[in-house]
Amino acid sequence: MTRLKYRCPLFSRKGTTVTPTRTDAAPPRTSASGHDLTPLTGAERERLAAALTPEERRVLLHQGTERPFCGGLLANKEPGAYHCRLCGLPLFKSAAKFESGTGWPSFYEPFDPEHVSVRRDTSHGMVRDEIVCGRCGGHLGHVFEDGPRPTGLRYCLNSASLKFAAEGEARGATSA
Repeated sequence: MTRLKYRCPLFSRKGTTVTPTRTDAAPPRTSASGHDLTPLTGAERERLAAALTPEERRVLLHQGTERPFCGGLLANKEPGAYHCRLCGLPLFKSAAKFESGTGWPSFYEPFDPEHVSVRRDTSHGMVRDEIVCGRCGGHLGHVFEDGPRPTGLRYCLNSASLKFAAEGEARGATSA
């Protein structure tokens, strides 16, 4: 099967690694919920990626998947929000988390629709919808149409791509 090439203003694919193509500062962009969505420069992305563990790097930057039932956030039931491990953008609220039985943290809706982007993924002989961070493009997991009401969606995420912030704990987007 031929792997589709995706072209968007922020990223280009080389093999299975997402790399930003933008080298200069983009105009500021803010989501409806008031969060910074300005894409990272290549230098910003590399600086933030330097702090990742090898497993976080494999998942976020190389579209890896952690083994089911092994992620550190699977059983988390605390109130709060789940943020991108790379750039700090809030992605999902704990109120939207549910037990899917799949072995990965699952949510039925994002924190803000602009915070999560969907791309077609044809790897591994399947056609799926990959979800990536709306700011930095880090790989989060996949979304499926077998979730609960009210959306019918199941955002299936890798714990390695997320950082949890308990309610009342500040965890804004990482600045450059």
